[in-house]
Amino acid sequence: MNDLDVSKQIQQMVRFIRQEAEEKANEISVSAEEEFNIEKLQLVEAEKKKIRQDYEKKEKQADVRKKIDYSMQLNASRIKVLQAQDDIVNAMKDQAAKDLLNVSGDEDAYKQLLKDLIVQCLLRLKEPSVLLRCREEDLGLVESILEDAKEEYAGKANVHAPEVAVDTTIFLPPPPTSDDSHGPHCSGGVVLASRDGKIVCENTLDARLDVAFRMKLPVIRRALFGQVAA
Repeated sequence: MNDLDVSKQIQQMVRFIRQEAEEKANEISVSAEEEFNIEKLQLVEAEKKKIRQDYEKKEKQADVRKKIDYSMQLNASRIKVLQAQDDIVNAMKDQAAKDLLNVSGDEDAYKQLLKDLIVQCLLRLKEPSVLLRCREEDLGLVESILEDAKEEYAGKANVHAPEVAVDTTIFLPPPPTSDDSHGPHCSGGVVLASRDGKIVCENTLDARLDVAFRMKLPVIRRALFGQVAA
């Protein structure tokens, strides 16, 4: 083999190696580009997922805030409604309390009422000896009907007439005045107690109003406002 043949053979080998290198380089380039595209796609998808998660989180937070705001507004509205209802009911009670002041204006009717209240207290106490307190202005009326009240109680309870001592030193408060409408006051009635003071029967008009109002409050509310849903 001469030098020319050797040279041709070497050139062929060089071309073959170069071609093989170029093909390998192309393969590496294509593979690198594919890997880059895959990694880029993964990064894009990961970022999209993060954005979606952030949006969903913020959407849920906004929904929770919206529900909280609605609940707070609803509760505030309910409180306002309940407060308005309480104001109406309390105004009714205040008016009823004012009307009680007129009860003692009819002396005959009030005298009968005082007797009934005393008899009721005696029946509750069932004591042989009791202390009675009334308003100072009612003292004369109470003394005038006390014997009748004792006899009526004795007949109903089938016992001897009790001893009833009328307290002439400590009286129930007077009726309220325009100058002092919030101080201690009494619209009428009596308070009876056992001699040791352990058992007390408060039968004033004000106490009876409080009891009646408390017992009838659900009925009053239904009559005024209907059945309110919870």
